[in-house]
Amino acid sequence: MASRRVKFAKRRKAAGFTQEQLALHLGVERSTVVRWEAAENEPQAWLRPKLARALRVSADELQALLDGITIVQSEPGERLAYVLQHPSSVDLVAVAHLHERIRQLDESYDKSPSTALVGVAGHVHGQITYLRQSATGSRVRKALGEVEAESATFMGQLVWDVSQRRDHDGPVEYFDQAVSVARQVRDPLTESYAVLRKSFVALYGEKDPIKGLTLADEAAEVASLCSPALTGLSLLHVAEGSAMAGDRREAEAALGKAEAQFDRVTPDDTVADNFSPNEFNRLAGSCFLSLGLPDLAEPLLRRTVSALVAKKKSQSIALGNLTLSLIRQGKRDEAEASMHQTIDAVELTRGGGGLNIVFQAGRELRPWRSEPSVQEINDRLLALMAAI
Repeated sequence: MASRRVKFAKRRKAAGFTQEQLALHLGVERSTVVRWEAAENEPQAWLRPKLARALRVSADELQALLDGITIVQSEPGERLAYVLQHPSSVDLVAVAHLHERIRQLDESYDKSPSTALVGVAGHVHGQITYLRQSATGSRVRKALGEVEAESATFMGQLVWDVSQRRDHDGPVEYFDQAVSVARQVRDPLTESYAVLRKSFVALYGEKDPIKGLTLADEAAEVASLCSPALTGLSLLHVAEGSAMAGDRREAEAALGKAEAQFDRVTPDDTVADNFSPNEFNRLAGSCFLSLGLPDLAEPLLRRTVSALVAKKKSQSIALGNLTLSLIRQGKRDEAEASMHQTIDAVELTRGGGGLNIVFQAGRELRPWRSEPSVQEINDRLLALMAAI
């Protein structure tokens, strides 16, 4: 299963270009065009006018082609196709296939807008829950439960992102499903992560720092049974909640505990690759920003932006917070440059977290709204809003 910009490729062919010919026309490598069509990245801003002319489309039409991501699915394995027709025959081979489909979708999360993923992810989640109701063997039921908990967590994440973090009830229903199933199959790792995701909704959606840090603390307690990396990430959000509540002492204490957990991470920690210590700088910077200390936040966030190149949605949040730290220090020229980078990142991912922060930064630039450079930023924000 893969993401593809099918309409973009069709438009390229209609304009009379092969991938190699378009690359030569634009002065880029053929592999660059391949990555555009595979929805792995987008053309740089300076290339877009020339690309639009080559494809004989307007700037808005080009953006629509780039937004038009299609999930191209491989044919399901013969065993999975059979068990969907005969659900009582579900076995570990079919479960493994479903788990792989969820893993592939999760890998696409930082590269593709959530709107392009939520439909197929919902379809796979429905297959998993359907088969689990019909499974008979204890080993198969347990394996399906583990996949269902993971799938429900991912669905909650996607639904919240698609709603631009405005729908709180729908995502929490998925996270509660994940917690319930994870407890049934004794999977503390997935239980902890689902609870942590609930804390994100409380912190960044409901703006309830006490509720958020309480949930994050619960997630840390469960994760302590299995993963220092996930424990550390949970404690970072305890710190975030404390900072949002204005309690610097508790925030710094939680940051210290999180750092100690990251020091304990080994290669055997199953989530070490996903929750690396890079998250420490991102969340610590966010904490200092919430505490009204943008000068302390700035260097942490600068390091974070460089470290999160492969995690575009997380990077867009870090860029947005860096922009806010610069605005609040009165560094307008640097803030404007950072703001353009933030908008570039958000245009690529459409992540709800990045969108919220970039518009907050836009509001905080209002004192300089008469400046031509700020007016240009406002024009980009209006275009971004229209494209959502």
